[in-house]
Amino acid sequence: MIIAIAGNIGSGKTTLAHLLSKHLGYQAHFEEPESNPYIQDFYNDMQRWAFHLQIYFLNHRLSTILQFQKSQINVILDRTLYEDAEIFAYNLHNMNLLSTRDYENYLELYHLIKQLVPPPDLVIYLKASISTLVDQIQQRARPYEENIRIDYLKKLNERYNEWFQSYQLGKKLEINIDEIKFKDNQEHFSILLNKIHSVLFGLFD
Repeated sequence: MIIAIAGNIGSGKTTLAHLLSKHLGYQAHFEEPESNPYIQDFYNDMQRWAFHLQIYFLNHRLSTILQFQKSQINVILDRTLYEDAEIFAYNLHNMNLLSTRDYENYLELYHLIKQLVPPPDLVIYLKASISTLVDQIQQRARPYEENIRIDYLKKLNERYNEWFQSYQLGKKLEINIDEIKFKDNQEHFSILLNKIHSVLFGLFD
């Protein structure tokens, strides 16, 4: 079983992955952006480093998914394969931060990879307002995120909503984190757990 968590920067994907791993007994896998050799350069100069960053993420994501497929264990991923191409690369191209030549080259590789891996058993989308995202980004105080542009976050949010509405590859669940504070409220986390069980197994309807 693979559960993948989707959501904008600062939406709480890592936090939820930790919590679900503990309560469901699944192994959690985290993106660890600090280990990405391009991410600091990207936030300092998006146009120059956008293609490099996206290729790195795509390669890392495929490697991770194939690894868990072979191990056949229950796992929680704090990012989906689809977000790299259908959210971030798409947005960078629309903002003229990724050239059409590089974007089309990237998409060819993405569509090839997409054919090689099955979709997750469940995708959980953490939907959030910009104010909530900014608050949570500031709270975790990652140095490389200091230069994130608000317009960048807004465009990502718009694209996330479009993408999730059209996602049809498997089961999905939307959680509005402006309303369900699963990190600090046990009752809210229990509500979220019930929703997950309901979607996966038809329980707690």
